[in-house]
Amino acid sequence: MTKLGCHRLQGTSLGFLAGYVDTLGFLALFGLFTAHVTGNFILIGAALADPGSMPILLKFLAFPAFIAGVAAARVLIASCEQREARALRPAFVLELLLLALFMAAGMASVPGATGPDGWAMASGLIGAAAMGAHSATSRLLLGHLAPTSMMTGNVTQMVIDSVDYARGSRDAELDARLGKFAWPLLSFAAGCVIAAFGFHQYGFLALAVPLLILVALIAVGEPAEAS
Repeated sequence: MTKLGCHRLQGTSLGFLAGYVDTLGFLALFGLFTAHVTGNFILIGAALADPGSMPILLKFLAFPAFIAGVAAARVLIASCEQREARALRPAFVLELLLLALFMAAGMASVPGATGPDGWAMASGLIGAAAMGAHSATSRLLLGHLAPTSMMTGNVTQMVIDSVDYARGSRDAELDARLGKFAWPLLSFAAGCVIAAFGFHQYGFLALAVPLLILVALIAVGEPAEAS
């Protein structure tokens, strides 16, 4: 696989994964955004203004759990860099392990409960940590890609570039940027839709899809290895 092809695979796969996990967590865990800290802040504010309208403790605890995932990924990547070892595969393995625990804890929770039980709480916190690791890996090792878990900036850039394209400002750099931002955006949206159907059909077992995606990315490795 060429370096460009590997980058395209990573951006598309990780965008799909982020949309998938965030949607499944939202549906399964009483409106928790595992990958979207801003959304949880909004829901916390709404819950504080209207106590009893939604479970709030899980959303409060998801923020430090997300931070813990970021910190764990940072420590792991820094350790690899100190040893002059490649860090992307270990970072993906960390996310894989956390998502597997997310799925296991979710499957152990009580289905149909009116609020999060202990296993659901654990599942939500582990899921937030997994997506914290995802975000840190993207920021530290995949800065050449468009963001894969925060789509607001991607949509903004896509609109700007699309307007420029329609105005006739067409060059190789613009074409490359359109492709760079379009694929993660489209795959994120597809992940959201497929996760919703997957969760309603299979529950937490539907998290097997992002686990398989990470296994494939670990097998592919870093662009330098795939070129």
